[in-house]
Amino acid sequence: MKQLDAIRKLSDFDKQGRYVYALSDLRKIFHEDSEANLRAGIKRLIKDGILVRASNGVFVYMPARSKGSSTLELVARTIRRGEYNYVSLESALSEYGAISQIPIDRLTVMTTGRSGEFKTPFGTIEFTHTKRNVIDILDNSVEVGRPLRLATQAAAYRDLKQVGRNLHLVDTEVRRALFSNDVENEFRM
Repeated sequence: MKQLDAIRKLSDFDKQGRYVYALSDLRKIFHEDSEANLRAGIKRLIKDGILVRASNGVFVYMPARSKGSSTLELVARTIRRGEYNYVSLESALSEYGAISQIPIDRLTVMTTGRSGEFKTPFGTIEFTHTKRNVIDILDNSVEVGRPLRLATQAAAYRDLKQVGRNLHLVDTEVRRALFSNDVENEFRM
């Protein structure tokens, strides 16, 4: 692949707001005649700073003008493409102001895929597997104008309890309110 052609194609996708790619996406974009040529071309783009390997098989187009604060979520969505993923646990509770610590370079994500931790140049993504069904996930998370849905405060707290994380980080008043809701829900069943 010629570098100028690659930049043109990636730039065209950037104009549409797309700058994070799985290896399979690049395979479709560049139409190389062999896997070896594709990998060699990607390696040259990485060497020249045009692409950055965010994770195994996930790449970010660095000159992208559309690149913004959602890059880590886009990388997470690309790593677990085809699964239901939503921001939860400490990341969600921090956004709600329910915990005092603010995870600066860490994103905690519940997923129907495998659990795992991925250290990327954009921050660390921690995936925690959930067995919740799709309806439950959609009912207990909201679209917030970002790549991933955000768990409701109650769902993030429930996830935190379910996976056995430290509940002492959660503000006492919030914990009391959420705990009383848990008790009310148990009596309704």
